[in-house]
Amino acid sequence: MAILWRKEVNGTNYEVRSAGATRRLYTDGVFHSQYNPDKSLAGGIWDLLLLPAFFSTQDKIKRVLVLGVGGGAVIQQLQRYISPDEIIGVELNPIHLYVARKFFSISKSVADLHEADAIQWLKDYKGPKFDLIIEDLFSEDNGEPVRAVVPTAQWFNLLNKNMSQQGILVMNFISHTEFRDAAYFSSKSLTQRFKSVFQLSLPLYENRIGVFLKQQSSSGQLRERLLKISGLRNFKYQIRKIIKT
Repeated sequence: MAILWRKEVNGTNYEVRSAGATRRLYTDGVFHSQYNPDKSLAGGIWDLLLLPAFFSTQDKIKRVLVLGVGGGAVIQQLQRYISPDEIIGVELNPIHLYVARKFFSISKSVADLHEADAIQWLKDYKGPKFDLIIEDLFSEDNGEPVRAVVPTAQWFNLLNKNMSQQGILVMNFISHTEFRDAAYFSSKSLTQRFKSVFQLSLPLYENRIGVFLKQQSSSGQLRERLLKISGLRNFKYQIRKIIKT
């Protein structure tokens, strides 16, 4: 694997590596993003951030918010498969934004990128609500990824406040334990706000993707829609509906 670009900023090491047409972003050794313009899927956990969009029909996903851009792999996938009217990306790390623009082809025509703290940006935001919010906020600690925002009830409520009536919230968790520790599982009010909740995973990854929907849905509906889409119909993933007791 060749190193295309390397930079150290304030003691943090950034690298963009290539494997053929694939581009990979590493920050202090943590693998943040992977993108190949010649392939439908990135080949990692980022693919699972795309799939929940298909709990809805493509024509209903008009506005998308991505919190935690990284290299922007999921933004490219959203453009390819959903083509929403607008994608906004919020990223605290300016080096990640530089990489997204230069090496992952996230131009202004693809997405509107903002350098900002995700919590403060959402608190200040006054625009139209989003049909899909992807929350993928991570930093690094001793070479390991760590969640940048604790999934408290306050955080869920802020996200929910900015979702449309049929909105979908997608959240990346490092492990099953971290997912189950999220405030949703201890809050009755959040149960009432989200009518269907699912967990997505891949066999080779510990990550769990939480999917929180404001409408009733089923894993069968997702599978049926994915079967109709070339490039996604053969993707192997695991899904489980969450039933709170």
